Amino acid sequence: MEKRTYVLVHGGSHGGWCWRDVAAHLRAAGHLVLTPTQTGLGERRHLMSPDITLETFVDDIANVIEAEELEDVYLVGHSFGGCAVVGVAERMPQRLRHLVFLDSLIPMSGRSIMSGLPPDVQEARLAAADKFSGGLCSPVPPATNFGLSREREGDATMDWVERRLSPQPLKTYLTSLTLANPVGNGVAATYIRCTDPLYAIVTPSAEFARAQPGWDYREIATCHDAMISAPRELADMLLAVASD
Repeated sequence: MEKRTYVLVHGGSHGGWCWRDVAAHLRAAGHLVLTPTQTGLGERRHLMSPDITLETFVDDIANVIEAEELEDVYLVGHSFGGCAVVGVAERMPQRLRHLVFLDSLIPMSGRSIMSGLPPDVQEARLAAADKFSGGLCSPVPPATNFGLSREREGDATMDWVERRLSPQPLKTYLTSLTLANPVGNGVAATYIRCTDPLYAIVTPSAEFARAQPGWDYREIATCHDAMISAPRELADMLLAVASD
């Protein structure tokens, strides 16, 4: 099997840390794996700022690909990380080999992620952010929001996740991307839906992906945070996607 390059993009309130076990499996198979953390999150939480937008998150990943001089990248985005994947594909499709959307949101041009949520959910999220930080960032969600449980994952894993989760810059929900090309910009793409349990917020994105001509659609029977609940199975799926 040829040596591949994977860039794994985390979702909201997570950081590069969440890919620890998936990255270990991919590296053991002989591949190059990068797990960048987006501005204001994870080990970069000290950079939290009202200036962080969706474009900032795209810059984070595009700059890693540029600085590391990566080519033929398998770009994987989980949950909110799908936004950066779409933005990077818009900017530098020539650097990308395959896009993988892992139970992710897929942004539409000119529309914020917040605008796609039900009005009552929008109101609740804005109110929570205002109370928590004066509107700078949203509060840290419990790990159970992502389908993880102490019964299945165990106390050590749940404690690790809860230690590492961090607030999400609010403007990343309120700003949008401007796309001159169709989503994915012609790069081969796969959508992986997590089905046990289903994560309702990404349902419209999953349905959009399933309807795209030429896109692959797959399912994995685990929770939304598949990289934590089923890292070996997910790594095997990423290897299979890459080899097709």
